[in-house]
Amino acid sequence: MPSFSQRHILFASYIIIAGSLLLVFPLRLLPSLLAGLLVFELVNMLTPQLQRLIAGRRARWLAVALLGTLVVSFLALIFAGAISFLLHEAENPGASLNKFMVVVDRARGQLPPFLDGYLPASAAEFRVAIGDWMNKHLSELQLVGKDAAHMFVTLLIGMVLGAIMALQRIPDVSRRKPLAAALFDRLHLLVQAFRNIVFAQIKIALLNTLFTGIFLALVLPMFGVHLPLTKTLIVLTFLLGLLPVIGNLISNTLITIVGLSLSIWVAVGALAYLIVIHKLEYFLNAKIVGGQISAKSWELLLAMLVFEAAFGLPGVVAGPIYYAYLKSELKQMELV
Repeated sequence: MPSFSQRHILFASYIIIAGSLLLVFPLRLLPSLLAGLLVFELVNMLTPQLQRLIAGRRARWLAVALLGTLVVSFLALIFAGAISFLLHEAENPGASLNKFMVVVDRARGQLPPFLDGYLPASAAEFRVAIGDWMNKHLSELQLVGKDAAHMFVTLLIGMVLGAIMALQRIPDVSRRKPLAAALFDRLHLLVQAFRNIVFAQIKIALLNTLFTGIFLALVLPMFGVHLPLTKTLIVLTFLLGLLPVIGNLISNTLITIVGLSLSIWVAVGALAYLIVIHKLEYFLNAKIVGGQISAKSWELLLAMLVFEAAFGLPGVVAGPIYYAYLKSELKQMELV
């Protein structure tokens, strides 16, 4: 039997973890990885609180049960909302399209004349245009549907795996084989990096909600503009802000659409403000996250830039976590 030194074992653990983390991108398993880490961390956070009420490992099982109930309830709400929308459309065919055309007609009188030709003249014309576009891009739409289904399935599998890992008993350190012990150390640093980034993202979501709330509830009313669903939009801004990068894009789109219901200029003003805030938050994000992982703002921005260039939008989401993990490894080796 060949004998391996501690240095060889450590090097092998680095190769295995680095290779696994990079394979996440071509295999499109980033949602699964993040979902698994999130469930694992939430169980570990909830367990000490529940142990005050229930002794032993039952507290950990209860934490998993609570999270499972929340996930199932959330999915049930989504499906119920989708079914309700479909039933409403079946009872009132074209109602949503007619509401959209009201917004378009309102915007038509406020846009420059040269843009008027790009707007649909009626709901029937718009319906035909949508049908033609869908026929031309049918293959792309099918691909989007497959990607969405793949992401949904991998998310659920990641959550289940995270829960299973959280329920496993941690073996005694002295009983671990050398490579298993080294891999456990790598994974511990990865989970720690993920935890730091998640808490930072919560702070970022709160800041985003504060800035958006000031704009919607204070700035716009000062100019006599009262946006519908203001409270709902503020709550959605926080919830969506928990999703790195894409969350802000979704919330900004919703606010702009609601602004269109009043006038095109309210929508443009809201979008301009949100773009400025988004750019400001880009640097605040780097500062807050950098504080959690002891990294300077430029380091994190550079890491996000490199990961975005290499892996696209998934790279922007994973970049801070991967860099936080890399920083933890370098600090442990006393290289930084």
